[in-house]
Amino acid sequence: MALYSDKVMDHFRNPRNVGVIENADGIGEVGNAKCGDIMKIYLKIDNDIISDVKFETFGCGSAIASSSMATELIKGKPLSEALTLTNQAVTEALDGLPAHKIHCSVLAEEAIRNAVKDYYDKNGIDYDPDMFKNCNCHHEHDVQE
Repeated sequence: MALYSDKVMDHFRNPRNVGVIENADGIGEVGNAKCGDIMKIYLKIDNDIISDVKFETFGCGSAIASSSMATELIKGKPLSEALTLTNQAVTEALDGLPAHKIHCSVLAEEAIRNAVKDYYDKNGIDYDPDMFKNCNCHHEHDVQE
């Protein structure tokens, strides 16, 4: 059995939504010091809908594939739906990841949550802090440059 699914390989070789959104409405950045992956998600929001999303990821193939798939899953969706995206959903959409690479899908989930929280904070939008209780949103600037 192959270590990576065809979908993982496709999103690694042909990642969707790569790049930067200038003047993004929300930016989320996460990093994992153990594996060295760094992920940054940029959101453009129009009427509470994610009209555009881009990412920059420095990391392994699983991190790039997870970023790519996650952006595909939230593009065109309401922010409320983006906040329900789980790393399990990203992993399933990729037809699985090796157990030692699941953390890459967790980074994608956290980066999106960080970007939405950034958008809420920048725009003074009230939110329930419990929505972000499992996210490292308060550590978004801890990534080492």
